[in-house]
Amino acid sequence: MTGPAVIGRQPVLVTGGAGFIGSNIADRLASEGHHVHLFDALSRPGVERNLEWLKRRHGGKISFTRGDVRDEDSLAAAARQASAVFHMAAQVAVTTSMVDPREDFDINVRGTLHLLDAVRLSDRRVPVIFASTNKVYGDLADVEFRLEGDRYEPADRAVREFGIGETRPLDFHTPYGCSKGAADQYILDYARSFDLPTAVLRMSCIYGQRQMGTEDQGWVAHFLIRALEGAPITLYGDGCQVRDILDVRDAVDAYMAAFGRIETIKGRAFNLGGGPANAVSLRELLAHIGAITGREPDLRFDDWRAGDQRYFVADTRLIRNTLGLPRARDWRSGVADLAAWLAEERGLDLSGAPQRLRVPA
Repeated sequence: MTGPAVIGRQPVLVTGGAGFIGSNIADRLASEGHHVHLFDALSRPGVERNLEWLKRRHGGKISFTRGDVRDEDSLAAAARQASAVFHMAAQVAVTTSMVDPREDFDINVRGTLHLLDAVRLSDRRVPVIFASTNKVYGDLADVEFRLEGDRYEPADRAVREFGIGETRPLDFHTPYGCSKGAADQYILDYARSFDLPTAVLRMSCIYGQRQMGTEDQGWVAHFLIRALEGAPITLYGDGCQVRDILDVRDAVDAYMAAFGRIETIKGRAFNLGGGPANAVSLRELLAHIGAITGREPDLRFDDWRAGDQRYFVADTRLIRNTLGLPRARDWRSGVADLAAWLAEERGLDLSGAPQRLRVPA
């Protein structure tokens, strides 16, 4: 779905635009004819490849500023030129927030406030769509779970059938949860207080092409990379944690649909994930990775990490009904597509796999 018309030649600003989801959003925007301004500090290893990929594909439709959202003047200059903003830039790891909570705050809260005020002071109705997280709901410690085979399942039938909805009370845990949650609330309040067309998407685990997975963030890609290279994989906890994983192509569909209907959904937050149909435990995912690569993952175990949820599956009914989203891709085929892309990207030979992995278009 194409978003609102670009105001003259003013670009759509994507903060964190060289990152995993940001680069996929930028690719879709440019493919639909928008000029796109990427604002990124390039602090995450490997994202330079995403930037170069976008430039090769789209040429003059892509402009780039190497900048940090903590630099108020630089961010304000980019925001003043924007017809719309996808705010993807963030400190993304719980573990990093535990080591340096002040930096986590400065990037996720102060950086978001810099952006919102730059838009507010522009005196234009510039849409701002924010990438939030399911971590705003805390560790769900009050929800009863049962261990069934290799996965945790909620005892409550409604939660088991539909997942966690937007009516769930916010309960920020860890500095990362606090900073993303505070930014989430600022985004929503600027719609209330200043009538800005803003919206929040609280994401579950997104995976797919252009993801540079690490142990701390992007764990689906991280598991695949380690398995493809024959390296050990550490599971924190028992590996029966369940997440609803969503292919980035489906996530971009949601962001573009939100962009197209921003005046209708302004001031609202939506959960975005794969839903119950794409709920999978870490152990189940690793078994699938072994099947598609022909290499049984080498597993190690360590203690649970702070704020980890034994279960999170998003109730996606609100976002799908409101934005008219199609059914999400099945996680099995999506993970196979990502394995194929990672193998090609890293020059790995998978000719011995039980099924030849195809590289998705």
